[in-house]
Amino acid sequence: MMEDNNMGKLPGVEWSDSSSGASDDQQHDQQEQPVIHAPVPRRPRLPSRKSSGTMIVPRDSIEVGPVDMALGPDDVRAMSPRRTSQDLEMLSKEAREELQRHAKALQDSLLALFHRIEAVQEEHNKLDNNNKFLQKYIGDLMSTSKITAPSKK
Repeated sequence: MMEDNNMGKLPGVEWSDSSSGASDDQQHDQQEQPVIHAPVPRRPRLPSRKSSGTMIVPRDSIEVGPVDMALGPDDVRAMSPRRTSQDLEMLSKEAREELQRHAKALQDSLLALFHRIEAVQEEHNKLDNNNKFLQKYIGDLMSTSKITAPSKK
């Protein structure tokens, strides 16, 4: 299927095609009509920007320091509650009391663990002594049974 090369192009405007060679018919047509080349599209220029450069600012510059922000009455940041020194003192006192309660609970649980460990050690020592006693008793029984056992011939 062959397509018309000039289909969809402006009438009377010849588009140059550098990839194909010019034939005699094309040269003859070019002599009759002036050749207009389509302009090469170019990007628009970027607006000039200020260099980001260095961020170093002299110490006595007015740009240094906190910036006061003017907040409107409807701004959420302006509506947040402010704490007074009494509120802060009460909060710190509550936090200290909570920490003390927590430390006391930890000390109590540590003491309970210590007592439990001591009880387990005592039980272990009892079992160990009983085990030694039983081993000695069994050993004595074995030696007695060898002495009293009738010899089989």
